[in-house]
Amino acid sequence: MLDQESGMPEDWTWPELKLPELLFTGTVRELHAAIENEWDTLRRSACQTAAGRALWKHVVHDPIAELLAGETYLRSFYDKIKKDRLNNAREVSGVILAVRTLWFDSKLEVALNSFDGGEAQVVFLGAGMDARAYRLSCLKDSKVFEVDFPEVLQMKTTILQAAAESTNEHQSPMMTAKSLSRVAADIRDNDWLEKLQISGFVPEKNTVWILEGILYYLSHSHAMEVLKIIADYCTLTRTVLLADFMNKPSTTLSNSVFHFYSDWPDHLLPPLGFSDVKLSQIGDPDAHFGLLHDPLNLFNKLRSLPRTLQTHPEDGKPCCRLYLVQASGSPDQTIP
Repeated sequence: MLDQESGMPEDWTWPELKLPELLFTGTVRELHAAIENEWDTLRRSACQTAAGRALWKHVVHDPIAELLAGETYLRSFYDKIKKDRLNNAREVSGVILAVRTLWFDSKLEVALNSFDGGEAQVVFLGAGMDARAYRLSCLKDSKVFEVDFPEVLQMKTTILQAAAESTNEHQSPMMTAKSLSRVAADIRDNDWLEKLQISGFVPEKNTVWILEGILYYLSHSHAMEVLKIIADYCTLTRTVLLADFMNKPSTTLSNSVFHFYSDWPDHLLPPLGFSDVKLSQIGDPDAHFGLLHDPLNLFNKLRSLPRTLQTHPEDGKPCCRLYLVQASGSPDQTIP
């Protein structure tokens, strides 16, 4: 039997927080201390995402997420989860991140399978501490590119190397992807695409573009420019975009941390060049993964309301939505 609020088995209890010993080695602790002292909100969000995946490991298999998150973010996230559980909250902290992660995982696999065995590229824009190249078997025939700030990618590489040396294995965790290239670039600049191609990206090859948790940090002009660049590849090859979009009310709650929004991304993308666009909301059949059964949880209540509503008619609170969008296109406009 499943608990109708949490979606977990009724006899399941959230495990106590147990941090891996590797986090307490001198080098790794120093690296995470530098992250806390030197990185801004955007860069630190990479560790927060890793912490959420690590703490929802009963549904998200990410063995190195704890290491990439660091002690501070793991403890902070765990405290929020513990508080929600004690208060019998309908939405436990991190559930939206768990669902989002699983949605991207599943859609990425579907997209790669749609290429009928052809060699594919997968580009993670704003990759942060993402570890899919180490954990998804569907990437075994794909060349993976991670694009992010130089200091983020360097820190990620150094943490993994330090951990390997601490265990006397002297090797990084095993990759599941065919290959992995890290591309140091700011996608707000106009040279990121050139840097991607210098790193081995081939414009004519089938490509899946992953934009998870990144678009809303960009300005409207920067976000639209990135989307247009990706859409242009639909004229060259089979192209799939997987991205999440916030609606306008969502961006008004975070003291300007978030900027770009779209209330209708399924209307925004076709004119750019995507011939097929599908939109899901958290809690939809393809976006709950058994975690959101309670009809009264926030996400299910929002799904029952028209998307045109900016505030909830019952309590006047903003209708904050996260849209999960898959879009595709190809030179002959054939839907992958």
